Amino acid sequence: MAKMWAGRTAGNTDRIADDFNSSIHFDSRMYRQDIAGSMAHAAMLAKQGILTAAEAEELIAGLGGILEDLQSGKLEIDPLAEDIHMFVEQVLTERLGDVGKKLHTARSRNDQVALDLRMYLREELDGIVKLVEQLIATVTAKAEQYADVIMPGYTHLQRAQPILFGHHLMAYAMMLLRDVQRLADCRGRMNLSPIGCCALAGTTYDTDRRFEAERLGFDGICLNSLDGVSDRDFALEMLSALSILMMHLSRFSEEIILWCSWEFKFVELSDAYTTGSSIMPQKKNPDMAELVRGKTGRVYGDLMALLTTLKGIPLAYNKDMQEDKESIFDAVDTVKMCLQVFDGMVATMEANVDNMLTAAQKGFINATDLADYLVKKGMPFRTAYKISGQLVALCIQEGTVLEALPLETYLTFSDLFEKDLYDAISLRTCVEKRSSEGGTSLASVKAQIAYVKEQLK
Repeated sequence: MAKMWAGRTAGNTDRIADDFNSSIHFDSRMYRQDIAGSMAHAAMLAKQGILTAAEAEELIAGLGGILEDLQSGKLEIDPLAEDIHMFVEQVLTERLGDVGKKLHTARSRNDQVALDLRMYLREELDGIVKLVEQLIATVTAKAEQYADVIMPGYTHLQRAQPILFGHHLMAYAMMLLRDVQRLADCRGRMNLSPIGCCALAGTTYDTDRRFEAERLGFDGICLNSLDGVSDRDFALEMLSALSILMMHLSRFSEEIILWCSWEFKFVELSDAYTTGSSIMPQKKNPDMAELVRGKTGRVYGDLMALLTTLKGIPLAYNKDMQEDKESIFDAVDTVKMCLQVFDGMVATMEANVDNMLTAAQKGFINATDLADYLVKKGMPFRTAYKISGQLVALCIQEGTVLEALPLETYLTFSDLFEKDLYDAISLRTCVEKRSSEGGTSLASVKAQIAYVKEQLK
């Protein structure tokens, strides 16, 4: 196929080199953005008198026809084309003749591809934000459903203190809320137009970059033409935000995997989000959670790949930068799929309330409250700490829990113990006493739920 850039060279590249150089098989997904950008460019050229109004109208109509034909399937993208920009321009020229050749005036593929990528990622970012917000709403609804269910809270994966399951779930809602904020910040820096930077140094034509940027929904323009064509910070920043988002999903997945194991049995996943074993009929495997956990490494890899690609590139554009798209496209596709699956998995997840409570009771996670009880009666903390530990050891030896020990036994350790002890070490009391803002009391959890719901508005 003849190359539109033939001139300085014959344009006859080796077939293998042609395949190696081509990006059409992955950048073709940006055809809508490429055509929209070209329409705005034609309008700007006419506004500035670089093209006539009639020429611009013909170009815009021709581009609209290509878009319509691509969307209807009447026109198929040629896999032998070098990239989506060359494909659109070539079809336009075939349809319009010499007028089609005028479209590329005062721009380069360098600023054109930067424009397409920013527009495409801006749209994908908005879609991902909607998916994250949906997941936040689902997690919050699940937290509301199980707001007052007692479970053991953990440090070092050891039972530590009693908390409410709603409180635990709201921790993830807060993480995901930060992800939305990070993506919104990223969008702001992404939403600057590079078109008009041309190859690297701008153009001799009297263009109006801000007119073109405004028509395409940008907040402004890249103020340095070298930076405009070589900057991929916006892709790196989005990859970084997506990596943090995936890290949150992976941590949540890890807990779900633990919770639905027979060792915990805190939750039951729907059959729609689990699989069976090919040989062990009793198995119900949390494959969706495991895949989300596994795909987190894939998104990390996409970030590291682009960071490594960009670290040694001199200004301005270099062909290495073609490698940006496969990394960011893969991360976008992966994150979108993970969010959709995760949302359904959490929405249909059921808590085993009794198992959570039993685990909390058997973990002696009210031992700190037992020591605090004695401190409030006047005993030094270290003495109270030691007595509390001795009572836990006794319970383990006798196969019982602190709440079940008779008062007579407590009195052999200290005469400060009274009947009010049992209310003080009740798991419900332990939870409700932690009423500090952000704590695990029911009132605090309800306040967190209300806050997140307000943020989602």
